[in-house]
Amino acid sequence: MSIQAQASNTNSDPEKDKILIYILRNILTRSHFVVKDMNDDFSEYVFNEFINGLDPNKRYFTQKDIKLFSKFKYEIDNQLLKEDISFYNLVYELFTSKIKNAKSYYGELLAQPFNFKKKETIDVDYEKVSFAKDENELIEYWRKQLKLSTLIRIQDKVKKQEKELIKDEEYELKSFKTIEEEARLEVLKNMDDLYIRIEELEHDDWFSTFLNSVVGAFDPHTTYMAPSIKERFDQNMSGKLEGIGARLQKKGIYTHVIELVSGGPAWKQGELEAGDIILEVAQGKEKALDIVGMRLDDAIKFIKGKKGTEVRLTVKKKLDGSNKIISITRDVVELEETFVKSSIVEKEGKKYGIINLPKFYIDFDEKNYRDSATDMEKEIERLKKEDVTGLIIDLRNNGGGSLKTAIEISGLFINEGPIVQVKYRGENPIIKKDIDPKIQWEGAVVVLVNEFSASASEIFAAAMQDYQRAVIIGGNQTYGKGTVQSLLPINQYTKYNKNLGALKMTIQKFYRINGGSTQIEGVYSDIALPSRYSFMKFGERDLDGALIWDKVNQAEYTQTNCYENFSEVIFNSKKRIASDSKFILIGEYAKWLKENQDNTSFSLNYETFDKENIAQEKGAEQFKTVFDYKSDLNFISPKYELSLVEKDTILADKRLAWHKNLSKDVYVFEALNVLSELKLKPTNN
Repeated sequence: MSIQAQASNTNSDPEKDKILIYILRNILTRSHFVVKDMNDDFSEYVFNEFINGLDPNKRYFTQKDIKLFSKFKYEIDNQLLKEDISFYNLVYELFTSKIKNAKSYYGELLAQPFNFKKKETIDVDYEKVSFAKDENELIEYWRKQLKLSTLIRIQDKVKKQEKELIKDEEYELKSFKTIEEEARLEVLKNMDDLYIRIEELEHDDWFSTFLNSVVGAFDPHTTYMAPSIKERFDQNMSGKLEGIGARLQKKGIYTHVIELVSGGPAWKQGELEAGDIILEVAQGKEKALDIVGMRLDDAIKFIKGKKGTEVRLTVKKKLDGSNKIISITRDVVELEETFVKSSIVEKEGKKYGIINLPKFYIDFDEKNYRDSATDMEKEIERLKKEDVTGLIIDLRNNGGGSLKTAIEISGLFINEGPIVQVKYRGENPIIKKDIDPKIQWEGAVVVLVNEFSASASEIFAAAMQDYQRAVIIGGNQTYGKGTVQSLLPINQYTKYNKNLGALKMTIQKFYRINGGSTQIEGVYSDIALPSRYSFMKFGERDLDGALIWDKVNQAEYTQTNCYENFSEVIFNSKKRIASDSKFILIGEYAKWLKENQDNTSFSLNYETFDKENIAQEKGAEQFKTVFDYKSDLNFISPKYELSLVEKDTILADKRLAWHKNLSKDVYVFEALNVLSELKLKPTNN
């Protein structure tokens, strides 16, 4: 049987694929920030990215396969210029046959016990591992990977038994043989679940991987979004969707309800519960559709729908296993965790506000819908009414979002003036300004960041730092994403009637008003706090193909000069941190984590693995209290939210958990120390 006959390519659309290649090639070469020649270097990058994207763990392809593919290694650029996807077809067809082989590999390997007395090791840094010489070595790669997975589970089960024996001296210990068999069965089930999901993927999913290898050659943030990915991106940016308000997960062949969105239609209706299994879906009074075995993305398409429409779900109830038909009227669902939220805390007789901004959100389609700038303005106004004297803006883990809202939020803290500079390729930078003279908050400000604060977060933090309007406290530096992406629906470039998705393309770079780019460098904190990530490899500087740092002319701006003791407060904080046993321990923990990250080799001999694990645990033991911290501070909801949490138990539980975490957050505590010390200069009225 030929590879072509084996390939599951029934849903491919060659015309659509060629149109996508043609349009993407033209948009990128004409409009991307970087002028990129489609040459042999470009071709080699796409070659390596696509193959590694399909087979990152070296489970499928052999050196013989790579040799077969290599005839196209320096031809992909030429093929793309002719909308020829011969390279993709060759790799994809062989890959689909390899997927089928994999099921027999892991099934046979997990059918028999592993020899844990054998002295051998595995290196899990697969970038360093070469492709298998032949099919026999490929099976050996599989064996070692499955053996490691089994070994980890065995160790976990042995530890649990030891803990049970401490609790109960009469606890009956299982034999190693039994534990090993249970561990192998668990690995087998995990692999079966994985390959159910893999087999649900269609040609479009794999072709998207290829397209992302092509567009990613321009820079790491230029990506192709298939229609379903584009839809999720829009929901993420706006913080809303239309549907029933339930989080779903595929387990085996069933679609499980994981969580209900607080305030959503399913939550309000009251019958659907977390743990229920959805068996059938009907639109209004139409005939029900069986979704058992259906891929999750397809099942979600039937469950979601326009506001005001009815969906009837046949569910298997978690509590008693009975089947029940539940009718829900779809509505707009707000994803509450996307939005601004605030808390109030009292310290030494003064009240302070902490505002958490998870994302710079906006709805591009509905102008009247809430956005982060409007919400931030409202939240500040509410906190002002409660007489807070300072604000912490928490941007930790905020990956960015809308540039427009970042500029508007920056404007809430200054009179007016430039916020950021943006530059298209080959053009002079454009200065983006806050033109509103109103200052929403004139009090002291501390901005809390970490290594995952990126993009729009960095624009806001940089503006506050350049104006010396706030103290920036957190990780040594933020993520370092100083590029601007534009979302381009591909159908606007063609009359082709099928949905082609979108291209998220880098079109500009950010520059601070002081002239420096936030690219690579990010924003260096005024006060750097040790964190578990201090020595880890991540961030823009560790991405292949990331654009370089550079600078432009400084914009004209005047620092606010609003604090009497800015430098003194920073000095005091640094002094506290340097002598604080908690932060010293966190710094040592970060070094220990880095050492462990660099160690990618593991023994597959049970005794050696166990000894290594005991040594690892002893090392970890000294850091087990590293994040144990409890302040005597009490964080509460602002008054306007009290009536909401009384009515909404899910929201109440979320706020309770958040406030509890804030009281145990050593970074928040130091940010409050800094905030409480900042003194504003008297204003002349």
